[in-house]
Amino acid sequence: MPVPWLLLSLALGGSPGVVSLERLVGSQDAARCSQGLSCHLWDGDVLCLPGGITHAPGPVLVPTHLRTELVLRCHRETDCDLCVRVAVGLAVRGHWQELEDEEESGRALGVEQGDAGNAPLQAQVVLSFQSYPTTRCVLLEVRVPAALAQAGQSVGSVVFDCFEAALGAEVRIWSYTQPRYQKELNLTQQLPDCRGLQVRDSIQNCRALPWLNVSADGDDVRLVLDVSEEQRFGLLLYWSQVQGTSKPWRHRNLTGPQNITLSHTDLVPCLCIQVWPLEPDSVRTGFCPFRQDPRAHRNLWRTARLRLLPPRSWKLEAPCSLQAEVVLCWQAPGPGPCQPLAPPVPPENVTVNKVREFPLLKDHPNICVQVSNWEKLQLQECPWADSLGPLKDDVLLVETRGPQDNRSLCALEPHGCTPLPSRASTRAARLGEQLLQDLHSGQCLQLWDNDLGALWACPMDKYIHRRWALVWLACLLFAAVLFLFFVLKKDRVNPAATRGRAALLLHSADSAGFERAVGALASALCRLPLRVAVDLWSGRELSAQGPLAWFHAQRRQTLQEGGVVVLLFSPGAVALCREWLQDGAVAPGARGPHDAFAASLNCVLPDFLHGRAPGRYVVACFDGLLHPDAVPALFRAVPVFSLPSQLPEFLGSLQGPGASRPRRLAERAEQVSRALQPALDSCFLSPGAPGRETGPE
Repeated sequence: MPVPWLLLSLALGGSPGVVSLERLVGSQDAARCSQGLSCHLWDGDVLCLPGGITHAPGPVLVPTHLRTELVLRCHRETDCDLCVRVAVGLAVRGHWQELEDEEESGRALGVEQGDAGNAPLQAQVVLSFQSYPTTRCVLLEVRVPAALAQAGQSVGSVVFDCFEAALGAEVRIWSYTQPRYQKELNLTQQLPDCRGLQVRDSIQNCRALPWLNVSADGDDVRLVLDVSEEQRFGLLLYWSQVQGTSKPWRHRNLTGPQNITLSHTDLVPCLCIQVWPLEPDSVRTGFCPFRQDPRAHRNLWRTARLRLLPPRSWKLEAPCSLQAEVVLCWQAPGPGPCQPLAPPVPPENVTVNKVREFPLLKDHPNICVQVSNWEKLQLQECPWADSLGPLKDDVLLVETRGPQDNRSLCALEPHGCTPLPSRASTRAARLGEQLLQDLHSGQCLQLWDNDLGALWACPMDKYIHRRWALVWLACLLFAAVLFLFFVLKKDRVNPAATRGRAALLLHSADSAGFERAVGALASALCRLPLRVAVDLWSGRELSAQGPLAWFHAQRRQTLQEGGVVVLLFSPGAVALCREWLQDGAVAPGARGPHDAFAASLNCVLPDFLHGRAPGRYVVACFDGLLHPDAVPALFRAVPVFSLPSQLPEFLGSLQGPGASRPRRLAERAEQVSRALQPALDSCFLSPGAPGRETGPE
């Protein structure tokens, strides 16, 4: 048998939280005043025209406050409507003045003929009521005896019965005088629904509402809806969020009694329940029973996720609003805690599902984010650990700036922040002078900077293994001498064996004519001191290994040997890149069985996205076939050459720092151009060849 955990009833009967309302019989509006005042309600509604504010030439009555009360307007005992009673407080503002025309003064102030100082004050008070889809304005005439009309004093109030409104509606009420001597008073109020009022037997719509109980079923929650067999009703489970609108979760249309079980893992504080009969203009009622449930609050933090957005933005994703604070912290390698960076970096209040900016100049894998609730750590994530690699053994220097340009530096360590320089026995204190030298020489990375201070990450790698520095230096020197010996020996034994720098040529198989032009370029480059690899000459390896494995092996070998990868762009290559950038992959139909260019995009594009391409890649295209500006912008981070018009610069880039003199380069460019031009002419004339030059979009 389920153990009672929570028993909440939406049955609209006697419950400690409901309110009993006064009943008004009949449908006639009425007005009454406090003692000493006289008032009259105009018949019918008036136009809602407040007009502009005018200067009061003497003492006038003005509204000072609004108060509302809910009542029932009943036509029969069991046929009532919810109604809003409005009370307006009045006070005297201004003083009597001598006017040239006493009769005009009496009309302006609303007093009777005679001595203005002894005449009663009267005012026309307008009440404006708005509740979708209803708008009403009523006019009340109020008269105050002269004995009560003391400047700056309250004289009483006038009460209006009443404005009819729908259950659960939002109402807005304004009050001002005609003419208007000050800004109108206004009040906005959310009316309760059936469950908050003792009206189940008085309002017909409330009698049709389903009876809903919430109880425990082991660890889970059971919703019990007790209605008749034939009654059809709607059930909505939704997340009520303070920031933004409510978000539906589950919606069902049901018939008859129902038992619905909710898993305890689905409970969050803002999970609310709404039920209503499936009838025209039916009243909906709802409640949120899990706001104080500890399990719901634990589930909320389990579902919360910190999401990193490029370049340095973030947002906390959660179904409900959270009262929490976010602060940056520094996580050093090892089991130690993440040390908050506040101060100097100030903490921020969390706004759920709202994008915020990290106050950082640079990213670092050791920078993490802590989200705390009532000083209790709830969530910690290091958003850059995946993109920038594992934690680094860097020291964080904290610079604090005070008045009169006073500055101090300390190194953040597990026990606290060690001032620099210092005589302490910590690692940072022993290396204090070296760390300060690194900071002043620009070897430290500045992560944050403002008027309060700055943060610097200083590498410690060179100090950690300092005792092995001479050994490493000797090993490197020996390796350099050995390498030089083998190079010189190789040059003496077989000078012709050295074919120069390695070059991997990648292209898209647009057409047979284009492939002939690629083959002609590769053959011409082989006659120079270059070692060229191209898929056109590796059909057997491509068939055995596949394009992706072949490209991986060639790229690794080329880059290890200090070579260069040449991306030869054509209209087909541009289309493949654009498809990859949009969808994250190339459609299988766009690849040929041996298309190394399509296979290489998964490895080439990350090098360009992460800035590793300069010095390792060059881009080229053929004159008349593709304009250099048509090359995707991402690939223009490296040199782009149009061939054969820019052959000398292209050859110089391929040969690297040891390129031949300009005259020699020009001669070699002429040789390559003579070998390439016939193949290009044939490419443009062959059937199925790509069209003439493609320009930038």
